[in-house]
Amino acid sequence: MGADFISGVERLKSDSVNVKKEFDDRHHSMLEALDAAVESIGGTPREGQRTMALAIADAIESENHLLVQAGTGTGKSLAYLIPALASGKRALVATATLALQRQLIERDLPRIKSAVEKSLGREVSFAIYKGVGNYLCKQKLFGSSDADSEILVEISTLEEQAKRLKDWSKIAGISGDRDDAPEVDRRVWAASSVSGRECVGAEDCAYGSTCFAVLAKAKAQSADIVVTNHTLLAIEVVDSHPILPDRDVVILDEAHEFSDRTTQAVTEELTAQRVLRAATMYRKFSGERGAGLSQDLIVAAEEFEEAIAQYRDDFLSGSDRGQDRGQDRSSEERRLEELPISLLDPIRSIKDATEAISQRLSADDEIVDGDVLAERARVKGAINEIKTVTSKMIRAREGNVLWFEPTYSTLYLAPLSVSEVLADNLFSAGPVIATSATMTVSHSFESVKRNLGIAEIEDLTTLDVGTPFDFEKQGMLYLASHLPEPTREGPTREALDELAELIEAADGRTLALFSSWRGVEAADLHLRKVLFDLEIPIITARRGDPVGSLVERFAKEERSVLIGTISLWQGVDVPGSSCILVAIDRIPFPRPDDPVMAARSRQADSEGGSGFMQVSLPRAALLFSMPPLWRTEDPELVRDSLRRLRESL
Repeated sequence: MGADFISGVERLKSDSVNVKKEFDDRHHSMLEALDAAVESIGGTPREGQRTMALAIADAIESENHLLVQAGTGTGKSLAYLIPALASGKRALVATATLALQRQLIERDLPRIKSAVEKSLGREVSFAIYKGVGNYLCKQKLFGSSDADSEILVEISTLEEQAKRLKDWSKIAGISGDRDDAPEVDRRVWAASSVSGRECVGAEDCAYGSTCFAVLAKAKAQSADIVVTNHTLLAIEVVDSHPILPDRDVVILDEAHEFSDRTTQAVTEELTAQRVLRAATMYRKFSGERGAGLSQDLIVAAEEFEEAIAQYRDDFLSGSDRGQDRGQDRSSEERRLEELPISLLDPIRSIKDATEAISQRLSADDEIVDGDVLAERARVKGAINEIKTVTSKMIRAREGNVLWFEPTYSTLYLAPLSVSEVLADNLFSAGPVIATSATMTVSHSFESVKRNLGIAEIEDLTTLDVGTPFDFEKQGMLYLASHLPEPTREGPTREALDELAELIEAADGRTLALFSSWRGVEAADLHLRKVLFDLEIPIITARRGDPVGSLVERFAKEERSVLIGTISLWQGVDVPGSSCILVAIDRIPFPRPDDPVMAARSRQADSEGGSGFMQVSLPRAALLFSMPPLWRTEDPELVRDSLRRLRESL
């Protein structure tokens, strides 16, 4: 009996070895390409990376979905790029951050291209694709002027920037991409680009054959790897309308962010300024022919402007915190079950006026001039955006979150959940590989699976490949428990003083992250003052700044400090000695005044669950999952460790 049992165990072991050998043999060329890629960048083989690459190769081959948690140091970019290239199939890689997009396109893929081609015995190609608004519009630059460009003439500095941008657009071989363009005011870029809805299309545009966006998409169509962003993929998925190039497999990096990014991408907003802009555009385009319709929309826009200004005043007067603190009102106060009566009628008038204008624009088929056609497309796009959002807000019911933001006098509408549309439109269309350094909560993938709408999908595999780092020996987590709690105004003076002491001990080399822009501004002001004599360069990310160039500067200037919001935590790779200290002001729980997260928490509570345990805690854990570092609460011990570390560099 015992011998039979032992024999059975040995057979199972033998079968397991044979299965693994067959699996490795099947993907032998992929593993060779991975080894070549790793060697080409001066790296060393990592078990977790190989395990991840094999699992992805198998998922692509079997057309199944895969969730992979790959801890810091795994080398997950190569672990998904190589099997995608080796498969011979077209892959779309979507990331949450611009920093990671730039890393893939400007560093990772160019560095491994030659080695991978030699290993696979064929050429490989890659491209980046962004939304139309990220590229210069030649028709807008060189065609007839419109309402967007008129403001530039009134401000001399903007007119100079616009000329510099136009001159740049004439240089042969340039991409037309905003990231490559001369730095200009956002108003200059807005006057030089169009949204997807406002684009006339290559076939009807006089500049269609040389359009920067068209050329970028054409290059992407034939590429083995196309890198894009979560937002663009989310819009395509939700609208069920093709925007991105065709692909055989989707790879979601920073996948724990995708549900939130999808929600943000499809959140509608309505302001009086947007309506007035659309009305002005139509009045200028239509002239006397559309005088009646344009006047109807202008009147409706002005009535809405007055109504929302009065609503804001009434809203703020009900707060005991004062008018300039309306943004601190709770999500419960700002959320609207339906549109207030005072806003409903003006919004209905806007909807009716935009519908009439849209019909007129669609019926006008006598236009043949290219510039006029392009201007009509822009006007129609702006009008249809207003028509769509007003229609949605009027009929908003269960399943949506409607709220008012007094700071900007803006109405917002967002879906309560996007999981169902992701399940129907993304995970039903082909294999999806979702990966991130943080995908589990308490060693479970369930939270991410629920957010992505795939909790019930059968052809789904999950994998955690761990990390090659020994965090307890290689890092330290300092909990400054003696400091006062951060406030709504941002970090306290005591916290900023201690941060300055830590930065001094590290001699710069610090990434300082804050949960609000107020915190960023406070830290920038304080650190520049107290660290002035040390001549430590301070790099501060401002709202709307391109992140990639800031990170590049931070990595290049070894003694610098980079200050930004917690979003910088995602996708930033700073090898070497430029970053030995990361400081974070608070655990990133959802803000209590976030209407969407608050609504999701209330729904969980109403269904007998726990909003905190099911919504707030998992989100914070996924955004800020701490490895098992050695912990201390002793500030002097930390400062001494930083001094010794910086001296060893």
